Amino acid sequence: MVDRSKIEQLCYSTLSVSSEYAKDPSKSPGDIAEKLYGSHHLTTITTKTPDSRGTFSKNDLEWAKSCGNFGNTNPSELFLHGLHDVLQCLRHDPMADCVSPPLIGTTGFVPMTIIAPLNDQLRHMSNLIVRAKKEVLLATNFWKTSGASTFVNDALIELSKRTAARNERVVVKIMFDRGALKQIFDNHQNVDSKGWQASGVGLPPPEQMPNVDLAIVNFHRPPLGTFQSKFMIVDRQIATVSSNNIQDNDNLEMMSHLEEPIVDSPWETFLISWHNALKPAAPCRTTSAAQSSPPTYSEQSFTALFEPDGSFRLPEQPCHHDLPEHMPNSPHYDDSIANEIERMRSVLNPAAGEKHCDAVARYLNKPTGLSVKATSPEKDSGLHFFPFIPVPDTEPVPMAMVSRKPYAAMNNDSVFVPQNEAFLSLVRNAKCTIFIQTPDLNAKPLLPALISAVKRGIEVTYYVCLGYNDGGELLPGQGGTNEMAANHLYSELEEDEKPLLKVFFYVAAD
Repeated sequence: MVDRSKIEQLCYSTLSVSSEYAKDPSKSPGDIAEKLYGSHHLTTITTKTPDSRGTFSKNDLEWAKSCGNFGNTNPSELFLHGLHDVLQCLRHDPMADCVSPPLIGTTGFVPMTIIAPLNDQLRHMSNLIVRAKKEVLLATNFWKTSGASTFVNDALIELSKRTAARNERVVVKIMFDRGALKQIFDNHQNVDSKGWQASGVGLPPPEQMPNVDLAIVNFHRPPLGTFQSKFMIVDRQIATVSSNNIQDNDNLEMMSHLEEPIVDSPWETFLISWHNALKPAAPCRTTSAAQSSPPTYSEQSFTALFEPDGSFRLPEQPCHHDLPEHMPNSPHYDDSIANEIERMRSVLNPAAGEKHCDAVARYLNKPTGLSVKATSPEKDSGLHFFPFIPVPDTEPVPMAMVSRKPYAAMNNDSVFVPQNEAFLSLVRNAKCTIFIQTPDLNAKPLLPALISAVKRGIEVTYYVCLGYNDGGELLPGQGGTNEMAANHLYSELEEDEKPLLKVFFYVAAD
C-alpha cells in the first residue's frame, strides 16, 4: 500500500509560501519554499513514471477530497480521480505543482469566459488593469511590441492617472520569457526602465506612469525551460488564466475570469515563479481572496444580464447604443463587465443593410488592416459570434490549480508532472466522451491513453491545426505532425472502433 502520510502532511498544513511571505515580505518566495518544502521553482527533480497509475477505490477518492479545501461543494468522481493522481507528484517534489500543497484543491467562480481572437482577451485585461486599486501581477510567455502590448501600455498610463487622483500608488509586476544569454547564469533577469522601453518590449517610460511602481522579470531556464504561463491577478480578487501571449497573431484564444478562493492559488504561483525578493512588496499579501466575496456577482448590472432561467440572450437582441470600440492607442474603458459586454454588442451590431457575418468580418479585419470578405452563410441569431460569455451566479465550484515547472534539459524525461497526470487521469477515467482542442496533439504519453479510451468504447473527438509548426514538430525528440499522430491513432484501432475517433482540422469560418 502506498504511504500517503507525506502528501497528507503537506496538504493539511496551515503553512504555505504565501502565508509565510505575509509574515515577512523581505524574504524571497524561493527561500520560503526551500525552507518549507526543501524545493522551489528552480529545483529539478526528475522522477520515473510509476509502474501503475490511477485510483482504485472510493477510499482513494475520499482521500483526495480530504486533501483539498472544498467547503460544502461536492466534487465529481472524475474531478477527484484527477486530483488524486496530481497529488502523487508531490511525493518526490512538494513544489512540483508550482503552488503550496494546501492551495491545490479549492473552490471558485467563473463569471466570464472569452473565446475569440487575441485582442478581445487584451480588451478585458486592460479594463481590469485600470480598475486596480493596489496591485497587478501579469505573467506571460512571449511579449512583443504590438497592438496587444499597446492595450497594456495604455492601461498602465490610465492606471497611473487614476491612482494619482486618489493620491495613492499601485504596484505592477510583469513576468515574461525573452531569452537572454545572461539567463545561463541567472534565470531571473531584472528588466530596468531602459530595457522595458527597448524596441522589442516597448512599455511606457516611468514619467508617463509616475504613480505605478513597475518591476519586470525576464525568466527562462536555458536551453528549453520556457515560462509557458499566461495569467494575471488584480488586487488578489480577480484572476485571468488564458492561452494568449502579448503579441499580435491570428489565433483563436481562450480566457477564464476567476474569482474567490481559487485566486489565491495563481497569486502564489506568481510569487513562486518570481522566486526572488519582491521589491516593493506585494501590497495584497495579507488580504486573501478566500476572505472576500466574488466582486462581479455583487454588481447589479452583471446579474441583470441574465434571463430568469439564467440564459444570456443579449447578443440576439438589437443594440441601440453606438459606442466607440476599445482599441490600441484609442482606449475606451468600462467600469464593469456589463458595460464591456454592451460596448462589444455595439461594435458587433450590423450597420443598416449589413449582414451579421459582414459585421463580424469588419470587426476581425480591424487589427490587421485587411479587407477580407465574409463568405459564410447567415446563421440563426442564437448562433451569432460573441466573444464574451458571462455565467450567472452559482454556488462555488470545486477547482484545482495544476501546473508544472519549466524543464531545461534537452530530453523528454520530465513527464511525471501534475499537468500530465491530470490530463491522463481524465482520459483514463472518462465514461462517455472526450473532447480536446489544441494546436498540436502528438504527445507520446497521450496517444496510447486515447487509443485505450476508444477501445473502452469512449467517443474521442479532437480539433487540431493543419500545418501548424510542422517544421518544429518534425525535429528530433518531438512528436511529429498532426497528420502523423492521427494516422498512428487510426492504425492502432480495429475497423469497428475507428468511428469512435473523430479528428478535425480547425479552420475558422470565412
